[in-house]
Amino acid sequence: MDKSKQKTLPQIVACKEVARSRLVAVEQLDLKFSNGAERSFEKIKGSGQGAVMVVPLLDDDTLLLIREYCAGTHNYQLGFPKGLIDPGEQKQQAANRELQEEVGFGANHWTHLHQVCMAPAFFNAQMDIFIARDLYESVLEGDEPEPLEVVHWRLSDYKSLLAQPDFTEARSIAALLLLKDFIEVPDDR
Repeated sequence: MDKSKQKTLPQIVACKEVARSRLVAVEQLDLKFSNGAERSFEKIKGSGQGAVMVVPLLDDDTLLLIREYCAGTHNYQLGFPKGLIDPGEQKQQAANRELQEEVGFGANHWTHLHQVCMAPAFFNAQMDIFIARDLYESVLEGDEPEPLEVVHWRLSDYKSLLAQPDFTEARSIAALLLLKDFIEVPDDR
């Protein structure tokens, strides 16, 4: 149980956009803290409805992952299907759409696993992680520039997945470990 004293949020004295690109806008927040200290922070302005990540289970011991190009690191990464929630979509609808676009399956059974926050000091973005079970073949066209490689992995061999040099994306690692705790995966070793 968190027994820390409730903190008073700083007062936002001013907020202005200081930079914009095709993908992001940067805001400057001028803040005054309860102790009188004043600071300016820059953050990426949040937009959209959030994002989803799907942990698809083909059966009780088979995960489906994708390997896709990541421009930020200029390499291919292994991870779970994910994407933005489109306007008007519910989170689970977006998860099912992303699963069909990226893996070629839909799911009949969904479990909301957890919500994670990405770089909260600089970015207001949440991602909801879902477990997808009772999969059925269904393909939707996505926006990926090339076909994604779908990789089957034994959940009971999760430690070797964690050791893969291309499985480094923090949200995918968090999703795997949350899933492991959720279903109490027996250790293979």
